[in-house]
Amino acid sequence: MQMQYFKDLPLSEEVMRGIEELGFNNLFPIQAQAIAPLLEGKDVIGQAQTGTGKTAAFGIPMVERLSPELKSVQGLVLEPTRELAVQVADHIRKFGKYSGFTVLPVYGGEPIGKQIQALRSGVQIVVGTPGRIIDLLERRILNLASVKVVVLDEADRMLDMGFIDDIDYILSIVPAHRQTSLFSATIDQSVMNVCDRYMAKPEKILVSKDEIALTQMSQYYMVVNPHDKLEVLCKVLKENHVGRAIIFCRTRTNTSILADELRSRGYDAKPLHAGFTQSQRDFVINLFRTGKLKLLIATDVAARGLDIQGITHIINYDVPLDALVYFHRIGRTARMGGEGTAITLVGYGEISDFNNIKALTKTTIEEVT
Repeated sequence: MQMQYFKDLPLSEEVMRGIEELGFNNLFPIQAQAIAPLLEGKDVIGQAQTGTGKTAAFGIPMVERLSPELKSVQGLVLEPTRELAVQVADHIRKFGKYSGFTVLPVYGGEPIGKQIQALRSGVQIVVGTPGRIIDLLERRILNLASVKVVVLDEADRMLDMGFIDDIDYILSIVPAHRQTSLFSATIDQSVMNVCDRYMAKPEKILVSKDEIALTQMSQYYMVVNPHDKLEVLCKVLKENHVGRAIIFCRTRTNTSILADELRSRGYDAKPLHAGFTQSQRDFVINLFRTGKLKLLIATDVAARGLDIQGITHIINYDVPLDALVYFHRIGRTARMGGEGTAITLVGYGEISDFNNIKALTKTTIEEVT
């Protein structure tokens, strides 16, 4: 039974006062699903867009679980931009207004002196961009030894902006025994790699436009012998009037091999993976966008940020290792209210991974033989 109202949650009087003052009453879906496990101390992966109420989803449990009496930094939120750091810090400050928390946004492009002074006078929650956090760590001004809760917000944007090494460095300094949550509008394999490295048995929550798009989609799957996948794929392409399709593979090598195999059989196919230079990538995407290329064989990382109209089919040649990646893949069709078809080829060894996908969605995925 999913909760509907903030008053149904096990929150302290001080936190409820802050929430009521903000005029919050009904829970947004991400809040209804994420707050309870976060209050219990579990790790959480949430797929949710900006504007879905996710700051409250991670900010309220953070304020609830930390101690205002301790004057050291106990909560850390990483954000990709200064604007987000300021905005999120402001929200958390309001949730913790009556609990006595001090919240500080830290970011570059601003004199560091004021931030240093604030840290010296005692701050419990820091919200910041990775670069400035590392700067403060290297100056030995910021001490993360007491951190109990870490949030990676807008994780896909942070990875796109090249912050992966910074995130690794920061998380290597934070105590290993902590709660970690990650929120991202899109969840692909590189986002999941971060989760796999730094999270323990996380709860997965899907509240995104990808899930909404699924209602307009026809989803099918076939259980096949892995050795027959290429033959089955060619049959699918022949019988389904595929206009423009992205065919997803798990590795760079597989994308190149599959594209070669399809071309040798007369199909108009090109690979796209993270090993491409920017100009090679732009060339292939432009061919696909303008309709001069019918089949794009891609890895999850390479397809990040692709928003192309007129994709009729998404074909999963390999089942993604993580269930959330499936929804990110197939959310690339059925954009702008259009309809689309997703077909997944499930090898015998991939059945349990595919069952995890079926368990995560309310939409039906129909088996075809």
